[in-house]
Amino acid sequence: MSDTYRRIALARRPDGAATTEDFSFETDPMPEPGDGEVLVEVQWMSLDPYMRGRMDDAKSYAAPVEIGGTMTAQGVGRVIASKAEGLVEGDIVTGMTGWASHAVLSGKEVRKLDEGTPPSAVLGVLGMPGFTGWRGLHEYGRPKSGETLVVGAATGPVGSMVGQLAKAMGLRTIAIAGGAEKCRIATETFGFDAAIDHRAHDDARALRKAIAEAAPDGVDIYWENVGGKLLEAVLPLMNVHGRIPLCGAVAWYSGDVSETNLLPMAWRSILTKRLSVNGFIIFDHWDHYPAFLKDVAPRVAGGEINYLEDVAEGLENAPGAFIEMLKGGNTGKQVVKL
Repeated sequence: MSDTYRRIALARRPDGAATTEDFSFETDPMPEPGDGEVLVEVQWMSLDPYMRGRMDDAKSYAAPVEIGGTMTAQGVGRVIASKAEGLVEGDIVTGMTGWASHAVLSGKEVRKLDEGTPPSAVLGVLGMPGFTGWRGLHEYGRPKSGETLVVGAATGPVGSMVGQLAKAMGLRTIAIAGGAEKCRIATETFGFDAAIDHRAHDDARALRKAIAEAAPDGVDIYWENVGGKLLEAVLPLMNVHGRIPLCGAVAWYSGDVSETNLLPMAWRSILTKRLSVNGFIIFDHWDHYPAFLKDVAPRVAGGEINYLEDVAEGLENAPGAFIEMLKGGNTGKQVVKL
């Protein structure tokens, strides 16, 4: 075993969009597990949009990463030393490893993977993103057969789960994605009824017209991953008693709020159309995770639910992959293979 391990730390807080200079590469002495802990050699690591928020020193649902602290992430790896009951060397586990080659974790904070489970899948379709889509759609979307659903960032791991679940329940599903290739994937791989390239429409009015043509009966559920001009485009198309599960707003994660003030239109739309807008953080819902796995895991194994992954090779490439993901450069779930 090596005497050292590698990690990626937060070097400074971003001013606007994240850059590679916001990260530093550190080499530290290999940690040793204490009682009840395991040492994990990380094999796979997840990159997710929420991490951009953790880079800012702002009050939120979770504490920010400290300057010099390891960037947070869920990982999958092999136990190489264990002082935790029920876990032995060679077990494959998942937990919050961070952006690092190795991590010491409490045995109570890791989950041992079932044999045959694709390790990277527990970071995406069978992990936090897939669970987010499943739980948010059922709890806050309250879908009904015959309704119309619009999903932003539709080819990502959350949006693609939402779209496939809704389609299976008899809804008309409309994907919003960036670029012709992602629109093709949305319809051919994930089964959306229609896909709209938001990059082909310069402003919210033009985008709204395209969505209205794809949704002639209006929009009953808008799954919000994006914010920005997409939110501005969709709000006037919402039907009475429509629902908006508010999962994210990636268009504003880097501090760019230069769009027209949406608040008056949003408030009026919510009032006059009696909309239900529910912000939710998946960490509040983990008690439903077993039910999610029971429902979705067989459907993934049987090919009923499809998923895509973008794989970056090597820990050193995590910052670049993360920055590209925030720009929409990924097609599927962004993971890093160490």
